[in-house]
Amino acid sequence: MRVVVQRVNQASVEIEHQIKSSIGLGLLVLVGIEEADTTVDSEWLAGKVTGLRIFDDENGVMNRSVTDVDGEILVVSQFTLHAMTKKGNRPSYIKAAKHETAIPLYEHFCNELSLKLGKEIQTGTFAADMKVALVNDGPVTIWIDSKNKE
Repeated sequence: MRVVVQRVNQASVEIEHQIKSSIGLGLLVLVGIEEADTTVDSEWLAGKVTGLRIFDDENGVMNRSVTDVDGEILVVSQFTLHAMTKKGNRPSYIKAAKHETAIPLYEHFCNELSLKLGKEIQTGTFAADMKVALVNDGPVTIWIDSKNKE
């Protein structure tokens, strides 16, 4: 599994001209799932995301996590995070998981985040055409891949 984590002042997902989800201070998490991923990847990433110390403390040092600042999380599925671009200019998504694999892992990841955060998280809709809006704070954007744990 691969995530892009963005520290935000606000973020939202719009589907068919309707706001589906929105958050204030917190994290926008784009998640891509590949066929080789398991619940172990999902659980590891959920812990990493909620534990990331990327919010400022009283000294202006990034030393607090989303849980420390009572922040929110918005998760958006994004298979394009597994784009392969080695050949030509048209990305290949052959490593991206099929729905049968991806949907249960996406839901598991969201549930794990919610448990670790201690409150409900917001989501997009899997495989929908979404318009994602955000105000990136910093900007702070971090890429994490569960295959690079060690």
